[in-house]
Amino acid sequence: MTDRNDTPRYFALLPAAGVGARMAANGPKQYLTLGGKPMLRHAVDAFRASELVAHTYVVVSPDDGVIDSVLPPGLEGVTVLRCGGATRMDSVLNGLRALDGVLSGRDLVMVHDAARPGLTPALIAKLIDGVGDDPAGGLLALPVVDTMKRSAPGADGVGVSAATVPRNGLWSAQTPQMFSYALLLRALGSAPDANAITDDASAVEMLGYAPRLVEGHPRNLKVTLPADIRIAEMYLAHKND
Repeated sequence: MTDRNDTPRYFALLPAAGVGARMAANGPKQYLTLGGKPMLRHAVDAFRASELVAHTYVVVSPDDGVIDSVLPPGLEGVTVLRCGGATRMDSVLNGLRALDGVLSGRDLVMVHDAARPGLTPALIAKLIDGVGDDPAGGLLALPVVDTMKRSAPGADGVGVSAATVPRNGLWSAQTPQMFSYALLLRALGSAPDANAITDDASAVEMLGYAPRLVEGHPRNLKVTLPADIRIAEMYLAHKND
């Protein structure tokens, strides 16, 4: 445990208790093989390869029967927490609570989607450097470059373009999202609706904080649909892109 007067450390926390319903796979999407190894393992290995990260925690469902083959017990730098919840927010919050007494309130926690296998140590370092000592924390994100449309139901039930939304100031959130342990625990613990919290920054924003936006990279995409797999594998084949 870190003394509160010491320099805060950096930790990673990956919620991996989801079922990946939109992927139409036979099992949780975080265990799909991309570039020769499970998607989750790619994400975990990025943190393990970073000299800035003290330890990585992975939150899975209590009855997960696959995780030991992906992250063998005793794997250096990684601990599996079998306390996953019904939602992503529940899993992150349960993981944070399980680390009470292990992390100090000032330690920094980087929450990362298990389905973002394109993360690199360079992006981790960029986030840490970009956030600095900002008490509001921050996240990797990409400025929106496409023209944005707001849809409305058409006469035949098919969506139609009802308005063009100005893209100035719009960013697409990625992960990791990094906050102090104390702030993240308070933000998620006080969030009124777990289903409404699609990322950790939104819970922090509800407390009145404005997290920093640090420009990420397209390779750090979230694999959600089957078509995303080929794109992710393209980036994984070029680790330095």
